Amino acid sequence: MKTTLKRLHITNMTVLSEADLQLSPQLNVIAGENGAGKSHVLKLAYSIIAAGAETGAKLAPEPPTKSALSRAVAEKLIGVFGPDTLGRLATRRRGRERCEVEAAFHDSRLDISFDFASNSKSEVNISKVPKASVPKSPVFLPTRELLSIYPGFVSVYDSHYLEFEETWRDACRLLGAPLARGPREARVRKLLPPLEESMGGSIVLEKSGRFYLKIPGQGSMEMPLVAEGLRKLGMIARLIATGALLEQGYLFWDEPETNLNPRLIKEVARTILNVCNSGIQVFVATHSLFLMREIDILLHSSDEGPTKARFFGLHPADLGYRVEQGDDVDSIGRLDALEEELSQSDRYLKAGGAA
Repeated sequence: MKTTLKRLHITNMTVLSEADLQLSPQLNVIAGENGAGKSHVLKLAYSIIAAGAETGAKLAPEPPTKSALSRAVAEKLIGVFGPDTLGRLATRRRGRERCEVEAAFHDSRLDISFDFASNSKSEVNISKVPKASVPKSPVFLPTRELLSIYPGFVSVYDSHYLEFEETWRDACRLLGAPLARGPREARVRKLLPPLEESMGGSIVLEKSGRFYLKIPGQGSMEMPLVAEGLRKLGMIARLIATGALLEQGYLFWDEPETNLNPRLIKEVARTILNVCNSGIQVFVATHSLFLMREIDILLHSSDEGPTKARFFGLHPADLGYRVEQGDDVDSIGRLDALEEELSQSDRYLKAGGAA
């Protein structure tokens, strides 16, 4: 049975007073201006799935308990969002407000609901306890690449107080996992070649604990010397090679277009669809019209068969932001962040840029 997330209902969380996201089991693209809550939606969904997976790993084969989940969800939200107290994530209005979250999966045994008040310190109230644990840990990739900071990061994070989101630690742990072996190797070999061709080599983790780009006929290049765009592709390549992005998994990618040129953005779009078609549920937050159009082009020209996609636009409202959603880019309304790119093209042509 599919373990993908089917629906996420949010009430009174940060800038979102009410949002009911009907999700695709394959690709979900969330667009909006800075501060509209794109990353918050990704982090919330990630925290729910990650807390479920971590609790399951500790309690297996027993189902999760209410007390264990209450603690795990609260700790994950605080670690991922980084508020002073959990209640800071509730929408700030006069008087007390409660943040309420419902997450429904295609496998209803994983469904969970919880809430917390604006004065909560570090507790959530679990109103619906899942009957099974999430079977696989999700992947969250931040806007920054992580291969160059990987050496020693997990051990330092676990033994010191660092002002980094917990998603960085989680991703580095998955990047350092052993390579996939056995039957999964065939799937790895199918997905990796296009990425390695774009990077000009393969990602290797040496015994020193450092990642390198191994270039055929030229040796190995230290990660800090590799262009950042190629390092971003390298993260995906490594996670495919370890099996973290193979079958029944989840990928959350926050603004993958950051610091990439258009050629690499096209490669990122193609990689996103390849990962979707390998069985991974993907969530992308972006304010790049170029990336969204490239994804839309690929959706209509893929040889892999139809990819189920959902698009979400975050728009200013009287109380924070509201969500418009649909099966294509045109169904999510006009977004200022995207309209600016179109407006610049018009101004460029009027200024004689086409001459």
